[in-house]
Amino acid sequence: MNPEFERVVRRRRMTRSFTDEPVAAEVVDLVLDLARRGPSAGKTASLDFLVLEGTQTARYWDTTLPPAKRPAFPWPGLLDAPVLIIPWVEPAAYVRRYSEADKVSTGLGAGEDAWDVPYWWVDGGAATMTLLLAVEAVGLGALLFGLFGHEDAVRRAFGVPDAMRAIGGIAIGHAAPDRPSVSARRKRSTFDRVVHRGVW
Repeated sequence: MNPEFERVVRRRRMTRSFTDEPVAAEVVDLVLDLARRGPSAGKTASLDFLVLEGTQTARYWDTTLPPAKRPAFPWPGLLDAPVLIIPWVEPAAYVRRYSEADKVSTGLGAGEDAWDVPYWWVDGGAATMTLLLAVEAVGLGALLFGLFGHEDAVRRAFGVPDAMRAIGGIAIGHAAPDRPSVSARRKRSTFDRVVHRGVW
């Protein structure tokens, strides 16, 4: 095991407060390049990243968290993150790919409902985790957060095609002093609790 990789995995945490110090463009490009190298069912390669910086991040927050609601927002330091990355996937691309000759026998080209496990979410999640680890490896903080009911508003605000679905938002930047969330106080399951060898 590469000890540096183990350190990155063990140290990764969600950062909810950032300084406004910018992140170098080459660092943003590096973590994006690593994230795009994740698995892709059938090499569908239906993964795109919307990268927001500068005034674009303010536009994102104006779209999803209007100023009138901000005094009650528990994580005001999140709005200082200089970079927001939103990974998007296209479910229909998987249906098209699995309609091709080498995949048609799977039956997954019949439609999105044919997929017991929607692999666009699996592949998008793998890319997102890779991005979070890459951000930790370069010494920055990151937070994965849900778009929840704002996906359509974000799509319209930034010209994202209707066929795309958002994995979530990822805030990236230099970590500022933070307080842990209530969820962070929950204990991680023990190794023996989650590993089942041969039988449950």
